[in-house]
Amino acid sequence: MITNDLLLPSLYHLQRTGVIHKIDICALDSPPLKALADSGEFREAFPGQDFAPHPSFADPPDEKFPELYKEVIAAMAPGNMVVVAIPDHLHYEAVMHALRHDQNVLCVKPLVLKYDEAVEIEKLADEKGRLVGIEYHKRFDRRSLVAKRSYALGEFGAFVLGEAKLIEPYYYRFSNFQNWFTCDHTDPFTYIGCHYVDLVHFITGLKPVEVSVYGVKGRFPNGNEAYLWSHGRVSWENGALLSVLNGLGYPDAAAGSNDQGLIMYCEGEGQTGLIFHDDHHRGVAYSYLEGIGPGGSQYNYVSPDFFRLVPWEGPGYKPTGYGYESVAGITKTIHRIGNETAGLAPGAALAQRRQLIREVDAKGLIATPANSTINELVVEAARMSVLEGAATVRIVYGDHPHVELNGNGPASRG
Repeated sequence: MITNDLLLPSLYHLQRTGVIHKIDICALDSPPLKALADSGEFREAFPGQDFAPHPSFADPPDEKFPELYKEVIAAMAPGNMVVVAIPDHLHYEAVMHALRHDQNVLCVKPLVLKYDEAVEIEKLADEKGRLVGIEYHKRFDRRSLVAKRSYALGEFGAFVLGEAKLIEPYYYRFSNFQNWFTCDHTDPFTYIGCHYVDLVHFITGLKPVEVSVYGVKGRFPNGNEAYLWSHGRVSWENGALLSVLNGLGYPDAAAGSNDQGLIMYCEGEGQTGLIFHDDHHRGVAYSYLEGIGPGGSQYNYVSPDFFRLVPWEGPGYKPTGYGYESVAGITKTIHRIGNETAGLAPGAALAQRRQLIREVDAKGLIATPANSTINELVVEAARMSVLEGAATVRIVYGDHPHVELNGNGPASRG
Protein backbone atom coordinates (compact mmCIF):
# COMPACT_ATOMS: atom_id res chain seq x y z
CA MET A 1 0.00 0.00 0.00
CA ILE A 2 2.81 2.43 0.80
CA THR A 3 4.18 1.95 -2.72
CA ASN A 4 0.84 2.88 -4.25
CA ASP A 5 -0.07 5.62 -1.77
CA LEU A 6 3.28 7.40 -1.46
CA LEU A 7 6.45 5.91 -2.88
CA LEU A 8 5.74 5.33 -6.57
CA PRO A 9 3.95 8.65 -7.24
CA SER A 10 6.75 10.47 -5.41
CA LEU A 11 9.40 8.67 -7.46
CA TYR A 12 7.47 9.31 -10.68
CA HIS A 13 7.55 13.05 -9.98
CA LEU A 14 11.24 12.93 -9.13
CA GLN A 15 11.77 11.04 -12.39
CA ARG A 16 10.07 13.63 -14.57
CA THR A 17 11.93 16.45 -12.82
CA GLY A 18 15.28 14.83 -13.59
CA VAL A 19 16.33 13.61 -10.15
CA ILE A 20 16.10 9.90 -10.99
CA HIS A 21 15.92 7.94 -14.23
CA LYS A 22 14.82 4.32 -14.71
CA ILE A 23 12.50 2.78 -12.10
CA ASP A 24 12.42 -0.98 -11.49
CA ILE A 25 9.93 -2.51 -9.06
CA CYS A 26 10.21 -6.00 -7.58
CA ALA A 27 7.42 -7.92 -5.92
CA LEU A 28 6.80 -11.46 -4.76
CA ASP A 29 4.52 -12.02 -7.76
CA SER A 30 3.15 -10.05 -10.69
CA PRO A 31 -0.48 -9.13 -9.72
CA PRO A 32 0.43 -6.13 -7.49
CA LEU A 33 2.80 -4.85 -10.17
CA LYS A 34 0.04 -5.14 -12.77
CA ALA A 35 -2.29 -3.16 -10.49
CA LEU A 36 0.29 -0.37 -10.24
CA ALA A 37 0.86 -0.32 -13.99
CA ASP A 38 -2.89 -0.26 -14.72
CA SER A 39 -3.67 2.54 -12.26
CA GLY A 40 -5.84 5.13 -13.97
CA GLU A 41 -4.84 7.71 -11.37
CA PHE A 42 -1.16 7.25 -12.17
CA ARG A 43 -1.77 7.42 -15.93
CA GLU A 44 -3.63 10.69 -15.42
CA ALA A 45 -1.09 12.17 -13.01
CA PHE A 46 2.07 10.94 -14.72
CA PRO A 47 1.31 10.57 -18.45
CA GLY A 48 3.83 8.51 -20.39
CA GLN A 49 5.73 7.27 -17.33
CA ASP A 50 6.16 3.64 -16.34
CA PHE A 51 8.43 1.18 -14.55
CA ALA A 52 10.11 -2.13 -15.31
CA PRO A 53 8.29 -4.95 -13.44
CA HIS A 54 10.07 -7.90 -11.82
CA PRO A 55 8.64 -10.50 -12.35
CA SER A 56 7.36 -9.51 -15.75
CA PHE A 57 3.68 -9.43 -16.60
CA ALA A 58 4.27 -12.46 -18.83
CA ASP A 59 5.06 -14.64 -15.82
CA PRO A 60 2.21 -16.72 -14.35
CA PRO A 61 0.37 -14.59 -11.75
CA ASP A 62 0.49 -17.35 -9.14
CA GLU A 63 4.24 -17.97 -9.42
CA LYS A 64 6.34 -16.58 -6.52
CA PHE A 65 9.79 -15.00 -6.84
CA PRO A 66 11.05 -14.33 -3.28
CA GLU A 67 14.72 -13.92 -4.31
CA LEU A 68 14.26 -12.00 -7.57
CA TYR A 69 14.98 -8.62 -5.99
CA LYS A 70 18.51 -9.80 -5.22
CA GLU A 71 19.19 -10.42 -8.91
CA VAL A 72 17.83 -7.00 -9.86
CA ILE A 73 19.99 -5.24 -7.25
CA ALA A 74 23.08 -7.23 -8.26
CA ALA A 75 22.64 -6.04 -11.85
CA MET A 76 22.50 -2.33 -10.88
CA ALA A 77 25.45 0.00 -11.40
CA PRO A 78 27.00 1.16 -8.10
CA GLY A 79 25.72 4.31 -6.41
CA ASN A 80 22.05 4.12 -7.31
CA MET A 81 19.18 3.86 -4.79
CA VAL A 82 17.24 0.85 -3.54
CA VAL A 83 13.86 1.54 -1.94
CA VAL A 84 12.97 -1.09 0.67
CA ALA A 85 9.20 -1.27 1.23
CA ILE A 86 8.54 -4.78 2.48
CA PRO A 87 7.36 -6.28 5.80
CA ASP A 88 9.41 -5.06 8.76
CA HIS A 89 11.06 -8.37 9.63
CA LEU A 90 12.51 -8.64 6.10
CA HIS A 91 14.21 -5.21 6.05
CA TYR A 92 17.59 -6.31 7.40
CA GLU A 93 18.38 -8.81 4.65
CA ALA A 94 17.22 -6.48 1.87
CA VAL A 95 19.11 -3.43 3.17
CA MET A 96 22.31 -5.39 3.72
CA HIS A 97 22.07 -6.92 0.25
CA ALA A 98 21.72 -3.46 -1.29
CA LEU A 99 24.73 -2.15 0.66
CA ARG A 100 26.86 -5.15 -0.25
CA HIS A 101 26.18 -4.23 -3.87
CA ASP A 102 27.27 -0.63 -3.25
CA GLN A 103 23.83 1.00 -3.34
CA ASN A 104 22.22 3.79 -1.35
CA VAL A 105 19.00 2.88 0.46
CA LEU A 106 15.66 4.50 1.24
CA CYS A 107 13.89 2.26 3.76
CA VAL A 108 10.41 2.61 5.20
CA LYS A 109 10.27 2.69 9.01
CA PRO A 110 11.30 1.02 11.20
CA LEU A 111 14.70 0.25 9.72
CA VAL A 112 15.09 -3.08 11.55
CA LEU A 113 13.72 -4.71 14.69
CA LYS A 114 17.01 -5.18 16.54
CA TYR A 115 19.66 -2.71 17.62
CA ASP A 116 22.51 -5.07 16.63
CA GLU A 117 21.22 -5.15 13.06
CA ALA A 118 21.09 -1.34 12.89
CA VAL A 119 24.74 -1.21 14.00
CA GLU A 120 25.70 -3.71 11.29
CA ILE A 121 23.91 -1.60 8.69
CA GLU A 122 25.60 1.57 9.95
CA LYS A 123 29.06 -0.04 9.71
CA LEU A 124 28.54 -1.43 6.22
CA ALA A 125 27.04 1.86 4.99
CA ASP A 126 30.10 3.71 6.29
CA GLU A 127 32.44 1.18 4.72
CA LYS A 128 30.76 1.68 1.34
CA GLY A 129 30.19 5.42 1.77
CA ARG A 130 26.48 5.04 1.00
CA LEU A 131 23.50 6.78 2.58
CA VAL A 132 20.75 4.81 4.31
CA GLY A 133 17.75 7.09 4.84
CA ILE A 134 14.85 5.85 6.98
CA GLU A 135 11.52 7.28 5.88
CA TYR A 136 10.14 8.70 9.13
CA HIS A 137 8.02 11.17 7.23
CA LYS A 138 6.52 12.92 10.25
CA ARG A 139 9.90 14.64 10.63
CA PHE A 140 9.09 16.57 7.45
CA ASP A 141 5.67 17.77 8.64
CA ARG A 142 5.83 21.55 9.05
CA ARG A 143 4.17 21.16 12.43
CA SER A 144 7.07 18.97 13.56
CA LEU A 145 9.71 21.34 12.20
CA VAL A 146 8.14 24.34 13.93
CA ALA A 147 7.85 22.41 17.20
CA LYS A 148 11.46 21.21 17.00
CA ARG A 149 12.82 24.74 16.59
CA SER A 150 10.61 26.21 19.30
CA TYR A 151 11.50 23.42 21.74
CA ALA A 152 15.21 23.98 21.09
CA LEU A 153 14.70 27.70 21.81
CA GLY A 154 13.14 26.82 25.18
CA GLU A 155 9.74 28.20 24.26
CA PHE A 156 7.81 25.25 25.72
CA GLY A 157 9.90 24.22 28.70
CA ALA A 158 10.81 20.56 29.28
CA PHE A 159 8.58 17.71 28.07
CA VAL A 160 7.01 15.88 31.00
CA LEU A 161 3.84 14.04 29.90
CA GLY A 162 2.24 13.17 26.58
CA GLU A 163 -0.05 10.96 24.56
CA ALA A 164 0.27 9.86 20.95
CA LYS A 165 -2.40 8.04 18.94
CA LEU A 166 -2.40 6.44 15.52
CA ILE A 167 -5.28 4.09 14.67
CA GLU A 168 -5.15 2.84 11.08
CA PRO A 169 -8.34 1.93 9.17
CA TYR A 170 -10.19 -1.34 9.59
CA TYR A 171 -9.79 -2.21 5.91
CA TYR A 172 -6.08 -2.84 6.50
CA ARG A 173 -7.19 -6.17 7.90
CA PHE A 174 -8.25 -7.28 4.40
CA SER A 175 -4.95 -6.28 2.78
CA ASN A 176 -1.67 -8.18 2.58
CA PHE A 177 -1.22 -7.25 6.24
CA GLN A 178 -3.08 -10.42 7.15
CA ASN A 179 -0.25 -12.49 5.65
CA TRP A 180 2.64 -10.96 7.63
CA PHE A 181 1.32 -8.69 10.42
CA THR A 182 1.24 -11.62 12.82
CA CYS A 183 2.13 -11.87 16.51
CA ASP A 184 5.54 -13.41 15.82
CA HIS A 185 6.59 -10.58 13.50
CA THR A 186 5.17 -7.25 14.64
CA ASP A 187 2.47 -5.34 16.49
CA PRO A 188 0.77 -1.94 16.08
CA PHE A 189 3.23 -0.12 18.38
CA THR A 190 6.23 -1.44 16.46
CA TYR A 191 4.71 -0.77 13.06
CA ILE A 192 3.08 2.65 13.53
CA GLY A 193 3.66 3.75 17.11
CA CYS A 194 7.36 4.08 16.27
CA HIS A 195 6.42 7.15 14.18
CA TYR A 196 5.45 9.14 17.26
CA VAL A 197 8.26 7.85 19.49
CA ASP A 198 10.68 9.00 16.79
CA LEU A 199 8.84 12.31 16.57
CA VAL A 200 9.09 13.03 20.30
CA HIS A 201 12.82 12.26 20.12
CA PHE A 202 13.12 14.45 17.00
CA ILE A 203 11.38 17.40 18.68
CA THR A 204 13.02 17.17 22.09
CA GLY A 205 16.32 15.36 21.60
CA LEU A 206 15.46 13.19 24.62
CA LYS A 207 16.27 9.48 24.72
CA PRO A 208 13.71 6.83 25.74
CA VAL A 209 14.86 4.62 28.63
CA GLU A 210 11.96 2.24 29.36
CA VAL A 211 9.20 0.64 27.29
CA SER A 212 6.10 -1.39 28.11
CA VAL A 213 3.61 -2.51 25.45
CA TYR A 214 0.35 -4.39 25.96
CA GLY A 215 -1.12 -6.00 22.85
CA VAL A 216 -4.72 -7.04 22.26
CA LYS A 217 -4.95 -10.10 20.03
CA GLY A 218 -7.48 -10.80 17.33
CA ARG A 219 -7.67 -12.59 13.99
CA PHE A 220 -7.45 -11.43 10.41
CA PRO A 221 -10.10 -12.60 7.91
CA ASN A 222 -7.75 -15.40 6.82
CA GLY A 223 -7.54 -16.67 10.41
CA ASN A 224 -4.01 -15.51 11.22
CA GLU A 225 -3.63 -14.29 14.79
CA ALA A 226 -2.27 -10.78 15.32
CA TYR A 227 -2.00 -7.97 17.79
CA LEU A 228 -4.70 -5.69 16.37
CA TRP A 229 -4.50 -3.09 19.15
CA SER A 230 -1.74 -1.96 21.47
CA HIS A 231 -1.07 0.44 24.32
CA GLY A 232 2.53 1.45 24.91
CA ARG A 233 4.20 3.45 27.65
CA VAL A 234 7.57 5.04 27.00
CA SER A 235 9.67 6.63 29.76
CA TRP A 236 12.31 9.20 28.85
CA GLU A 237 15.68 10.07 30.31
CA ASN A 238 14.34 13.20 32.06
CA GLY A 239 11.51 11.24 33.71
CA ALA A 240 8.85 12.17 31.14
CA LEU A 241 6.13 9.68 30.14
CA LEU A 242 4.53 9.10 26.74
CA SER A 243 1.42 6.96 26.27
CA VAL A 244 1.05 5.51 22.75
CA LEU A 245 -2.26 4.09 21.44
CA ASN A 246 -2.24 2.12 18.19
CA GLY A 247 -4.42 -0.27 16.24
CA LEU A 248 -5.85 -1.49 12.96
CA GLY A 249 -9.48 -0.61 13.55
CA TYR A 250 -10.50 2.94 12.72
CA PRO A 251 -14.03 2.52 11.29
CA ASP A 252 -14.10 2.47 7.49
CA ALA A 253 -17.38 4.38 7.47
CA ALA A 254 -16.02 7.14 9.72
CA ALA A 255 -14.68 10.45 8.42
CA GLY A 256 -10.95 10.44 7.81
CA SER A 257 -8.67 7.58 6.86
CA ASN A 258 -7.32 7.16 10.39
CA ASP A 259 -7.21 8.76 13.84
CA GLN A 260 -3.92 10.26 14.93
CA GLY A 261 -2.32 13.05 16.89
CA LEU A 262 0.15 14.06 19.58
CA ILE A 263 -0.12 16.09 22.77
CA MET A 264 2.89 16.98 24.91
CA TYR A 265 2.80 18.86 28.22
CA CYS A 266 5.96 20.67 29.28
CA GLU A 267 7.21 22.19 32.56
CA GLY A 268 8.58 25.73 32.58
CA GLU A 269 9.63 28.22 35.24
CA GLY A 270 6.42 29.07 37.10
CA GLN A 271 4.24 27.90 34.18
CA THR A 272 3.68 25.05 31.76
CA GLY A 273 3.89 24.70 27.99
CA LEU A 274 1.90 22.65 25.50
CA ILE A 275 2.47 21.07 22.08
CA PHE A 276 -0.77 19.87 20.51
CA HIS A 277 -0.85 18.37 17.02
CA ASP A 278 -4.30 17.25 15.86
CA ASP A 279 -3.33 15.08 12.92
CA HIS A 280 -6.89 13.81 12.46
CA HIS A 281 -8.75 17.09 11.91
CA ARG A 282 -6.50 19.15 9.63
CA GLY A 283 -9.02 21.85 8.85
CA VAL A 284 -10.56 20.28 5.73
CA ALA A 285 -13.85 18.35 5.57
CA TYR A 286 -15.59 17.28 2.35
CA SER A 287 -18.95 15.64 1.76
CA TYR A 288 -18.84 13.74 -1.53
CA LEU A 289 -21.81 12.87 -3.70
CA GLU A 290 -20.71 9.25 -3.55
CA GLY A 291 -18.84 7.25 -0.94
CA ILE A 292 -15.32 7.68 -2.32
CA GLY A 293 -13.47 8.35 0.92
CA PRO A 294 -11.40 5.62 2.62
CA GLY A 295 -13.74 2.76 3.41
CA GLY A 296 -16.46 4.34 1.26
CA SER A 297 -17.38 7.25 3.55
CA GLN A 298 -19.09 10.24 1.95
CA TYR A 299 -18.27 12.75 4.68
CA ASN A 300 -14.52 12.81 5.09
CA TYR A 301 -11.76 14.68 6.92
CA VAL A 302 -9.43 15.19 3.99
CA SER A 303 -5.88 15.85 5.11
CA PRO A 304 -4.06 18.04 2.57
CA ASP A 305 -0.82 17.68 4.50
CA PHE A 306 0.53 14.13 4.17
CA PHE A 307 0.09 13.36 0.48
CA ARG A 308 -2.14 14.63 -2.31
CA LEU A 309 -1.93 14.84 -6.09
CA VAL A 310 -2.65 18.42 -7.14
CA PRO A 311 -2.52 20.55 -10.31
CA TRP A 312 0.79 22.17 -11.14
CA GLU A 313 2.47 24.00 -14.02
CA GLY A 314 3.61 20.76 -15.69
CA PRO A 315 1.80 17.73 -17.18
CA GLY A 316 -0.67 15.72 -15.14
CA TYR A 317 -0.59 16.29 -11.39
CA LYS A 318 2.19 16.61 -8.85
CA PRO A 319 2.50 15.16 -5.34
CA THR A 320 2.46 17.52 -2.39
CA GLY A 321 2.71 17.08 1.38
CA TYR A 322 5.21 15.98 3.96
CA GLY A 323 5.10 12.37 2.78
CA TYR A 324 6.41 13.46 -0.61
CA GLU A 325 8.88 15.89 1.01
CA SER A 326 10.33 13.02 3.03
CA VAL A 327 10.85 10.74 0.02
CA ALA A 328 12.17 13.66 -2.02
CA GLY A 329 14.47 14.80 0.78
CA ILE A 330 16.20 11.42 1.02
CA THR A 331 16.32 10.91 -2.76
CA LYS A 332 17.62 14.40 -3.52
CA THR A 333 20.29 14.06 -0.83
CA ILE A 334 21.52 10.84 -2.44
CA HIS A 335 21.43 12.59 -5.82
CA ARG A 336 23.41 15.56 -4.46
CA ILE A 337 26.06 13.37 -2.85
CA GLY A 338 26.48 11.51 -6.13
CA ASN A 339 26.86 14.74 -8.10
CA GLU A 340 29.33 16.29 -5.66
CA THR A 341 31.61 13.25 -5.77
CA ALA A 342 31.31 12.42 -9.47
CA GLY A 343 34.62 12.46 -11.34
CA LEU A 344 36.78 12.01 -8.24
CA ALA A 345 39.23 9.14 -7.93
CA PRO A 346 37.67 6.17 -6.11
CA GLY A 347 39.47 6.79 -2.82
CA ALA A 348 38.76 10.50 -2.85
CA ALA A 349 35.12 9.92 -3.81
CA LEU A 350 34.66 7.48 -0.92
CA ALA A 351 36.20 9.89 1.58
CA GLN A 352 34.04 12.76 0.33
CA ARG A 353 30.84 10.66 0.40
CA ARG A 354 31.58 9.71 3.99
CA GLN A 355 32.05 13.34 4.95
CA LEU A 356 28.80 14.40 3.28
CA ILE A 357 26.91 11.56 4.96
CA ARG A 358 28.30 12.57 8.37
CA GLU A 359 26.89 16.04 7.72
CA VAL A 360 23.48 14.46 7.04
CA ASP A 361 23.81 12.47 10.28
CA ALA A 362 24.67 15.61 12.24
CA LYS A 363 21.85 17.65 10.70
CA GLY A 364 19.36 15.12 12.04
CA LEU A 365 16.49 15.87 9.67
CA ILE A 366 16.81 12.62 7.72
CA ALA A 367 16.81 9.61 10.02
CA THR A 368 19.92 7.47 9.46
CA PRO A 369 21.40 4.45 11.27
CA ALA A 370 23.93 6.80 12.88
CA ASN A 371 21.44 9.31 14.32
CA SER A 372 18.30 7.29 15.07
CA THR A 373 19.28 3.99 16.70
CA ILE A 374 17.03 4.92 19.62
CA ASN A 375 14.23 3.70 17.33
CA GLU A 376 15.73 0.23 16.99
CA LEU A 377 16.27 0.04 20.75
CA VAL A 378 12.64 1.07 21.30
CA VAL A 379 11.15 -1.45 18.87
CA GLU A 380 13.39 -4.22 20.18
CA ALA A 381 12.24 -3.39 23.70
CA ALA A 382 8.62 -3.20 22.52
CA ARG A 383 8.73 -6.61 20.87
CA MET A 384 10.24 -8.11 24.01
CA SER A 385 7.60 -6.42 26.16
CA VAL A 386 4.53 -7.35 24.13
CA LEU A 387 5.63 -10.99 23.85
CA GLU A 388 6.17 -11.05 27.63
CA GLY A 389 2.68 -9.76 28.41
CA ALA A 390 3.52 -6.05 28.75
CA ALA A 391 6.67 -6.57 30.81
CA THR A 392 8.72 -3.45 31.47
CA VAL A 393 11.90 -3.40 29.38
CA ARG A 394 14.78 -1.03 30.05
CA ILE A 395 17.02 0.58 27.45
CA VAL A 396 20.61 0.85 28.62
CA TYR A 397 22.96 3.22 26.82
CA GLY A 398 26.73 3.67 27.15
CA ASP A 399 29.47 1.73 25.34
CA HIS A 400 27.22 -1.26 24.67
CA PRO A 401 23.59 -0.15 24.25
CA HIS A 402 21.12 -2.95 24.86
CA VAL A 403 17.65 -3.74 26.16
CA GLU A 404 16.83 -5.87 29.19
CA LEU A 405 13.80 -7.07 31.09
CA ASN A 406 13.66 -5.17 34.37
CA GLY A 407 15.68 -7.08 36.96
CA ASN A 408 16.67 -9.90 34.61
CA GLY A 409 19.95 -8.70 33.13
CA PRO A 410 20.88 -8.04 29.51
CA ALA A 411 18.69 -9.46 26.79
CA SER A 412 20.47 -8.06 23.74
CA ARG A 413 23.81 -6.35 23.29
CA GLY A 414 25.31 -4.23 20.55
